[in-house]
Formats: sequence, structure tokens, C-alpha cells
Amino acid sequence: MNAPLNVTLRQLRVFIEVSRLRSFSRAGDEIGLTQSAVSRCVRELEGEIGLKLIDRTTREVQLTDVGVNLVGTVSRLLADLDEALREVRDLGQQRRGRVIVAASPTVACRLMPRVIASCLQQFPLITLSLRDDVQSDVLRKVKSGEVDFGVVIGPLSSDDLHGEAVMTDSFCLVARRDHPLGRHAAVPWEALAGERLVMLDYASGSRPIIDAVMQEHGVEAPVVQELGHSATVFGLVEAGVGVSVLPWLALPLPADSSLVALPLEPRAERTVELVRRRDRSLSPAAESVWSLIAALPPRAEDLG
Repeated sequence: MNAPLNVTLRQLRVFIEVSRLRSFSRAGDEIGLTQSAVSRCVRELEGEIGLKLIDRTTREVQLTDVGVNLVGTVSRLLADLDEALREVRDLGQQRRGRVIVAASPTVACRLMPRVIASCLQQFPLITLSLRDDVQSDVLRKVKSGEVDFGVVIGPLSSDDLHGEAVMTDSFCLVARRDHPLGRHAAVPWEALAGERLVMLDYASGSRPIIDAVMQEHGVEAPVVQELGHSATVFGLVEAGVGVSVLPWLALPLPADSSLVALPLEPRAERTVELVRRRDRSLSPAAESVWSLIAALPPRAEDLG
């Protein structure tokens, strides 16, 4: 087996400059080396290859046939290397890369459009892809590495995931404007007793929290429909099937509807959390997107 050649990038770059300028002194001026250092680099390269690359005379520098062939090959290799290094540098400067984020439905609908728009403006070379899934699927995809990180409803406790709370969200009553509860500025939780409820199902991260708060306030009310999407909830409430308790992130209400959203008191909170695997660092591009989400307003009601 032939021993590998001990050729350096410096030797190759010096050789390319000498061949381009046809001068040791001008090549030295171009790359910041003395003429003797340039000459030494070329001699070392020739010694390592075992072939003469340049014919030197007192009047001119001429490439040998071997040197001519080597210039073409090395020039392409150095161009490819420079491009690869520029791409790595761009990644390090958070300017380029693909980021995949998974988010729970209400988070994906309300928060992520503005995050994607901000990413396009601030980091145009980052390709941000969104996966909107129920919370259990978001967590599964984060753990498996299918996505860079997730945005979920907390609080979340997991040994293999790192979570960071970025926002609090509270709950509102959604009712028809002509419903007796729809005429108030705010509604106490106790006022829900006996009301027919149209609710998001247990795939929603908010449903267990709502149930716990209602139990805490002694509210007993029949759940007449359980649905997967807030848009369907709005339709049933507007049709008079019942009223609903939803997080503020599930808004806005449909345009020109007869519905109102009123704060429920006392304020009960859930958190919106960023989650990623503990054993895997985020890429610079993913860190940039993470920071965009972390910079959102601290309360969902302040999103506007």
C-alpha cells in the first residue's frame, strides 16, 4: 500500500498563485509571504509528489506538463473546499440550514405563522418547516429526532426532554352573544355549573387542565360534544348546542360570527413550552428559530 502524501493546503494554494501569476515574487506579495517562503513551499510540494512542477529561469516561470495538469485538478478541489467552508461558516453564523418544528394545533395555528414570517425576514436562508400534530405526536417526534424541537402545552415533566416555558395562556368562555353568560365582561368558573359544554377532546393539552380547574371550583356540567378542532367547536356553539371553554390561543373567533370570548375568573394558566432532547444540541439555525419563539409576548392575551 502506498503511503499517503503529506501535502498541505498552504503548499497547494502557493503553487496555484505562482502558476496564475507566473512569478514567485508577485505570488508572495499576493498571499503575504516572502519570495523565499514561496519558493520553499513549491520545492516541498515537488519533493512530496516526486515530480517537477515548475521550470524556473532567470527570466520567467513556466509550468511543466505535470504542473499544468495539476493546476486544473487542484483549482477545482480548492474551489469545492472553499465553498464547503463557506457553507459551514454560514451555518455557524446562523444564516443557513433546514429546521423542522412540531407544534400542538392551537400553538401551530396562532403562534407559528408569525414565527415563520419573522424567520423569513430575519434569516432568509433558513428553511423552516412546520409539523402540526396532537401533543403526544409532537413529543414522540422530538424524542425520535424527526424534528429539531417542539412547541407544546405545559407544564411538562420528562427526564429525556429539556423544556423552557415561553408564554402563559389562560382560558375564556366562548358563547353566543345572546346567551345569558355572553352579556358579562368576565365570567366566574362557578357560572358554568349546569351549562351544556362543547369541548376540545383529550388530544388537546388544555383539556386536563380545564377539567382540573372545574373540579377545583366544584363545577358540574355535562359535556355534550368533544371535538378535535376549535373551528368545529365554534360552529356548534354558534348553532346553540352549548358553550365552550377554550384557551385564548384557540382564538380568534370566526369573522362576523355571533360569538363572544370572555375571560374566566379567577385566571387559570397553562404554559407554552419549547422542548428538545437533552442529549442533542440544536444546530445554529434551530437555535435561531428557538430564540424567535422565546421572544414572543409572555402572555397569550397580548398577542393581539
